[in-house]
Amino acid sequence: MPYEPPTHTVERSLRATTGAKIVAGVDEVGRGAWAGPVSVCAAVTGLRRPPAGLTDSKLLTVKRRTELCEVLGEWVTSYSLGHSSSEEIDDLGMTAALRLAAVRALEGLPVRPDAVILDGKHDYLGAPWRVRTVIKGDQSCVAVAAASVIAKVRRDALMNELGLEYADFEFATNAGYPSPTHRIALEEYGPTPHHRVSWSYMDTLPRWRHLKKVRVTPEAAALEAGGQLGFDF
Repeated sequence: MPYEPPTHTVERSLRATTGAKIVAGVDEVGRGAWAGPVSVCAAVTGLRRPPAGLTDSKLLTVKRRTELCEVLGEWVTSYSLGHSSSEEIDDLGMTAALRLAAVRALEGLPVRPDAVILDGKHDYLGAPWRVRTVIKGDQSCVAVAAASVIAKVRRDALMNELGLEYADFEFATNAGYPSPTHRIALEEYGPTPHHRVSWSYMDTLPRWRHLKKVRVTPEAAALEAGGQLGFDF
């Protein structure tokens, strides 16, 4: 399906209106997974012409985004990844875990950015970061698209490694997201140490329900009310 290539329009606007010299694009992957970390990439690209075919990682084949990630590793000015583990997600809730991963990514850059373009409509970063949220920024903004591809490829590689240890869950195929095979493995073997055991899918596992971790936070209540993916897919 044809798509419009990303541009530097938002970055140019930030530079003009705020005086920012270094602008980072930020995107996450793994938010809806049952297992594995939530991963965030911060990428700084400057205003150079992007590699051909750059767009939201979800619009690319595995082969194409893997090839593109190799190119981006040399093309971007700098990039950094941050992760929040399944345990941190269980303890803190997803919003706080996302912020933790994003801060780790941003602080991992060689130079602190003056402004951040964050994919989506919700600013989970907040002060002291100067943030511009952009819905579908991973399709429209060059730096966010680059972060999208790098985050996806790098997290998939991490889940592939976990899949070698937990073959029945097929993490190399589903990356920790809901799938029929993943569900069957959970019912048979229970959650691994990499599963998010505070999530509502645990309620559908009679043999393993006692392992569910309960968080007494407002966000936990909101998630339990329907903010997570269950077995109905």
